[in-house]
Amino acid sequence: MPSRPPWIVKGDVDGFFGLWMDNLVQLLLIVSLLKGVLGFPDELIFGRVLPGAALSILIGSLFYAWQARRLALREGREDVAALPYGINTVSLFAFVFFIMLPVKLQTGSPEAAWRAGLAACFVSGVVETGGALVGGWVRRVTPRAALLSALAGIALTFISMDFAFRIWEKPVVAMVPLGVILLHYFGGARFPGGLPGGLVAVAAGAALSALLHGFPGGVPAPAGFAPPGLWLGALFPALTGPLAWSYLAVSLPMGLMTLVGSLMNLESAEAAGDRFATRSSLAVNGAGSLAAALFGSCFPTTLYIGHPGWKALGARSAYSALNGAVITLLCLTGSVAALARLVPEEAVIAILLWIGLVMVAQAFEATPARHAPAVALGFVPSVAAWGLLMSQTALRGAGTGLYQVGEGALAAAGLHIQGMIALERGFIFSSMILTAMAAALIDRDRLKASGWALAGAVLSWFGVIHAYALTPGGAVSPFGWGMAPGVALGYLLMAGLFLLPGLGGGEGEEKKPG
Repeated sequence: MPSRPPWIVKGDVDGFFGLWMDNLVQLLLIVSLLKGVLGFPDELIFGRVLPGAALSILIGSLFYAWQARRLALREGREDVAALPYGINTVSLFAFVFFIMLPVKLQTGSPEAAWRAGLAACFVSGVVETGGALVGGWVRRVTPRAALLSALAGIALTFISMDFAFRIWEKPVVAMVPLGVILLHYFGGARFPGGLPGGLVAVAAGAALSALLHGFPGGVPAPAGFAPPGLWLGALFPALTGPLAWSYLAVSLPMGLMTLVGSLMNLESAEAAGDRFATRSSLAVNGAGSLAAALFGSCFPTTLYIGHPGWKALGARSAYSALNGAVITLLCLTGSVAALARLVPEEAVIAILLWIGLVMVAQAFEATPARHAPAVALGFVPSVAAWGLLMSQTALRGAGTGLYQVGEGALAAAGLHIQGMIALERGFIFSSMILTAMAAALIDRDRLKASGWALAGAVLSWFGVIHAYALTPGGAVSPFGWGMAPGVALGYLLMAGLFLLPGLGGGEGEEKKPG
């Protein structure tokens, strides 16, 4: 094996197309939500938000590419894959609907809503960056099953299910790329000239779409070049203004969830063979969110789910740098909408579906076999979160919402909406707690299981998990004293139950095989 790995390999092309399209989808969501929901003018979207998003994506993409190459050189390996990175989808929706939309409705000003988004993004970035100081400790004390289970639950629901629905929604175009992906990555088929399977899938889908549908309306012209600007004059007054405290109810948990999610992705990468430094990985992730807020974007960045999938595609370090460079070019020139017409989403979603499935498989393969039930238990909060999202989306499509319909009416219809919302609030944390608690019990460590249950009680009491309040914009997490007392008491009783003597299965007994 050569001491210096190549700068770019065929798998980087596959990885680039998948990660680039994933980032492109986030950018298209931003444009759609800012125009359709918030009524932002084009100057605000293409002149401020997208250039700031470009800079935030470029910072992390280049760093994680450099980080992967440095690890490959240090360990004399050619198979190190960079951590995938981009806009945080969960924070994107949360900030639009729970911060920016209420401000827009209250003030009638897109400018005020944009400034509120900057402030929320900045707070999230501070939490993410500060978490770099304690992230290593959190990673050491948390079992791998707990970190990977929550990640796999998100992959199964928010990624795999969503993209599966999109494939079967547009089967004529989307199922051909899916067939290519299955043939290449599951069946081991090789294409003429050694072409990467991901490239073949994208090309086949794009060609089929153009053949069947053409380009209705023609290809739009780019919006024009717009460099990122430093928006301190908009950010800092928003941080100190009268609405500042209301941002914390959303931006603080979003920052915490991003931090925990990044830890999960680092653990996932290590399980796949690539051990990256926790502190620097988290710090740069937070720096990307801070840069976004400072330069005009309202949306934090994050380490993406799917490192093992990108690595299995053959991607190494160049795919990350390519993604950052191309996304930056698209944002600064206003070419996002034009390119989306040339490469339709259904040409790429098969790759993303496969990534999600790899993540689910890894949660079971990279943990002790005896912990499989604990991993499965950790899926439950993610399924609840996904179910709530589907319910809210359906209600919004009907011109109403949870607040307008009322919990009583939904409960009378047989939907256990209160439990669903409670499980959805802080679902990443509750998934980790449930999995860690179950894994400790499987290992006959009742004291540790009791400690995790106690952590659940504390987080519930202060409203970090399970506490909610319904507003016209949806469910929000109230923070304070005694926010979810019933759930906190339940966790507390579990903690005491685990420590009761005389039940057998203590620490001294033999653990289950596997």
